[in-house]
Amino acid sequence: MKTRHDNTRQHVLETGQRIIAGKGFASVGLNEILTAAGVPKGSFYHYFESKEQYGQALLEDYFARYLADLDALFAAEALSAQERLACYWQRWLDKQAACAEQQCLVVKLGGEVADLSDPMRETLRDGTGQIVSRIARLLETGMADGSIPPLDAAATAQTLYQLWLGASLLAKLQRQAQPLENALQFTRRLLSC
Repeated sequence: MKTRHDNTRQHVLETGQRIIAGKGFASVGLNEILTAAGVPKGSFYHYFESKEQYGQALLEDYFARYLADLDALFAAEALSAQERLACYWQRWLDKQAACAEQQCLVVKLGGEVADLSDPMRETLRDGTGQIVSRIARLLETGMADGSIPPLDAAATAQTLYQLWLGASLLAKLQRQAQPLENALQFTRRLLSC
């Protein structure tokens, strides 16, 4: 018996994210996603014109949830800006180091789809740009509240995000958390007053 889902489109996106996070985009066929979701192919094409459009929607959904979580964390005014950023980086380390299955679609798909699909590449570019912008704004808040030393907020946010993406990739390649722990130590030193 098939389970009915109130939002079939969202169910297909969430099911596909779990599978693609483990295997990658190109190695997962639509049949695998639809079978796991319990959704017929016709329903898929009702929501998505192609696998590429599905991939773009998957990334848009991923960033919408990621940014909502980030906004909630960064809005925690009971903590200083430096403490909120420390929580963000610690969460990143915990999520990436604790699970063999890749959690970050940017790390998992960035290199894979950048040359395959301009719409997916642009979604990744725009989504990461929004993350970096939020980090930069919180760095500015931290400089204003005195919890972060004077820095170029935009350049620092970009560099830190690049550092953490690289550390995530190296942790995946090495199958150990040390690159992420190194990134955390560096980030703490950089943001300490």
